[in-house]
Amino acid sequence: MIQRIQTIYLFIATLFALGLPWLLSLWTTENKGAFYAFEAFEQTNLFLIAIPILFILSGFITLIAIFKFKNRQLQFVLGRVSILINFLLLGIFVYFSQNLSGEMQVSEKGIGLLIPILTIVLIALANRAIKKDEALVKSVDRLR
Repeated sequence: MIQRIQTIYLFIATLFALGLPWLLSLWTTENKGAFYAFEAFEQTNLFLIAIPILFILSGFITLIAIFKFKNRQLQFVLGRVSILINFLLLGIFVYFSQNLSGEMQVSEKGIGLLIPILTIVLIALANRAIKKDEALVKSVDRLR
């Protein structure tokens, strides 16, 4: 059923992954100003190009997980995959925000760096609710 609480968590996580990276700046550079996720396609560094791709991939996986409500195990696995993608995205953000070897001069971190953390929390809450639903169904099956 689509009206479950995990659907709300997954929907908000989808909005965070697909919408907020294009509205909130990831960081502020010294020469250009605010750096958004869509500007990463103009770069030559593969890690920077991976940022918007991973945001889009995470958003679509959580969107697919919303409509897999009849298969709770697959929904749970898709949530785990999305969590892994967001951890990878968080690792890329940490790499670039530490100003390694002078490749990129990051003068100020933006609020957009928190998007993967918030998405991970929402998907973890959704997976917890999915696990509760699965336990409830198994307990009802035992009573039959």
